[in-house]
Amino acid sequence: MRFRPCIDLHAGQVKQIVGGTFRDNEPRAIQENHVSMNNASYFARLYKEDNLKGGHVIMLGPGNVSQAMSALQTFPGGLQVGGGISPQNARSFLEAGASHVIVTSYVFHHGILDQDRLHEMIRTVGKDNLVLDLSCKEKDGEFYIVTDHWQRFTSVRLDPPTLTHLEKHCSEFLVHAADVEGRRQGIQERLVSCLGQWCALPTTYAGGAKSLDDLDRVKALGQDRIDLTIGSALDLFGGDIPYKDVVAWNRSQER
Repeated sequence: MRFRPCIDLHAGQVKQIVGGTFRDNEPRAIQENHVSMNNASYFARLYKEDNLKGGHVIMLGPGNVSQAMSALQTFPGGLQVGGGISPQNARSFLEAGASHVIVTSYVFHHGILDQDRLHEMIRTVGKDNLVLDLSCKEKDGEFYIVTDHWQRFTSVRLDPPTLTHLEKHCSEFLVHAADVEGRRQGIQERLVSCLGQWCALPTTYAGGAKSLDDLDRVKALGQDRIDLTIGSALDLFGGDIPYKDVVAWNRSQER
């Protein structure tokens, strides 16, 4: 298990946003935890210096491509990129230095898993360069994959049959717990436990981390198989968890 860093972009700036408040047509509804004075390449350089590979750059809406590209070029091979990825633009991000492209809405289209679109993405970038974002919300006691900035429920449950099918078509999973994302009130423990039991591929969980102890909690609940992203709770983004302590924890896992 390891820590995975993040760079979230909105309107051309590095931000941390409360999950589920993003609305395409309601910009005033967005709740921002933090707006950074530093650009994306600053954070990419920091992660590169600390050898934190496998983090993700997420573009929330338009106006973020140049910032994303600068981060990828600063840390080539060290970052994944997602947000509006399609067969038409995916190759350009890989050529800029992304290790993987992350896809949700293009593949989970109109509320279902579009197998044709999934195969089109694989033909374009290859299975080994594809991460499927299975961000989810809880409904009626089960987890459902959500798309369109977590505004739309799909009919696809996040469960063992779904994961067994999808693991044949990608190299990693990224799972944001949209119900707790950005709220700094604790991880969604049941989801982490399920991912630890169900996921055969490398999987990163994001959402709700509030303290350094959450690294150990995810390590235990996820059976040492699930990686953790911490965003809003890091002091880099206005939170209380010292980034240097997270880096130290991560290094301790490599010994």
